[in-house]
Amino acid sequence: MKPRIFDPTRREVLAGLGASAAGLIVGGATPPVTAQIALQARSGTLPLKPGQPATPIWELAAVSHLRAVRLKRFDRCEVVFRNDLPVPLAPVWYGLNAPAAAADPLRGRAPAPPSAVETSVISIPNAGTLLADFRLFEDGLKQPARPLPIIAVETSPVAVDRDEILLIEEWRLRPDGTAVPPGQDPKDTTPLYTVNGQTSFELSAAANERLRLRFINGSQRTVLAIKLESHEVRVMALDGQPAEPFPARNGALVLAPGGRADAFVDTAASAAFLLHDGKEARQVGSLKISGQSERRAPLLPPQPLPSNDLPEKLDLKGALRFDVALGAAQSGWARPANFSTASAPAFRSKAGRTIVVALKNSAPITTVFHLHGHPFRLLDKLDDGWKPYWLDTLAIEPGQTQRIAFAATSPGRWLIESVVTDWAAPRLVRWYGVE
Repeated sequence: MKPRIFDPTRREVLAGLGASAAGLIVGGATPPVTAQIALQARSGTLPLKPGQPATPIWELAAVSHLRAVRLKRFDRCEVVFRNDLPVPLAPVWYGLNAPAAAADPLRGRAPAPPSAVETSVISIPNAGTLLADFRLFEDGLKQPARPLPIIAVETSPVAVDRDEILLIEEWRLRPDGTAVPPGQDPKDTTPLYTVNGQTSFELSAAANERLRLRFINGSQRTVLAIKLESHEVRVMALDGQPAEPFPARNGALVLAPGGRADAFVDTAASAAFLLHDGKEARQVGSLKISGQSERRAPLLPPQPLPSNDLPEKLDLKGALRFDVALGAAQSGWARPANFSTASAPAFRSKAGRTIVVALKNSAPITTVFHLHGHPFRLLDKLDDGWKPYWLDTLAIEPGQTQRIAFAATSPGRWLIESVVTDWAAPRLVRWYGVE
């Protein structure tokens, strides 16, 4: 008989979490837990093809929340994770830039076996758009898996009328409507894209509203461009970190797999959301305007989002410099299933140093790089400055070398990821150390 531990009502889940947190506080934990979330790895279905049965999928779900998961900056969050899938798994958090060994299972903590329940506490040092995902365990996935967006809200209010998540996902469908997981041969499949799990997404709003749209490229392999027609899309944050506001070029946001962008849009008229995957553009949703907001005064240009207190300057002259060949043979990369921190690190540094990494893509197609633990700046070609935003994910074109820089502020062993933009390609990992 299947255990009932994660087939509860929402009230039971929240009561259990509250009791657990209270126990930690009474027991003398310092500082106390301020938030709780119950996560479940489970099977599900998604209607992707009209006239056919719903497609079997796996997903990471927040069973403690009826709607989007919203934490607060500086929360200490107790995470209860239940694995109801037949392979070892653990949620991996993208955008969580702080020492948090419990949030990164490959750095010394084994993934949870089937039917296991594990509890951990993680800190939320920054406000921003986060993503919890199974992508590091894709070698064992029997079905494609859906990630879970998580919002860490700012400590001071942000002047918007609505705050909406738009999770873009990519599927490779067989003729019978089933889907091929990433890392496997997609022969005889057709690509399909959804927004928030829908093949035709509709966002309703009144005219003259200011929307904060959190775009997330939840696809596993494809660099995507998303555009809202007839509207200025003003970028406010990238990969969870505030940026000096700027208009998206031609109104389109280009996101690598796992990339996130917060944008402000002042609604004017009904319009289409267009998605481009590098081969063709397609409509994936629409903004539907109904009625007029009660606002009388015109909207003023938005102010920057509150700072996450990242360093204003990086010491490039005194930086430690390293070269990393992305996914190159005999260079220390391994599939996550074979990864060990006993392997040689990509680089090491003392805490407090600035690190510059030259990322070389020798592959014949675009390669995506992700840095855990620290946001980075993308350097200009001559290393005489950087782009005015922070990132944790970067798509590097074939034959190109890009240089990034970051302040090594979080001690620990951290992962780096590399995957080429080919559905069948393996995801590879290495690690770096900050001491």
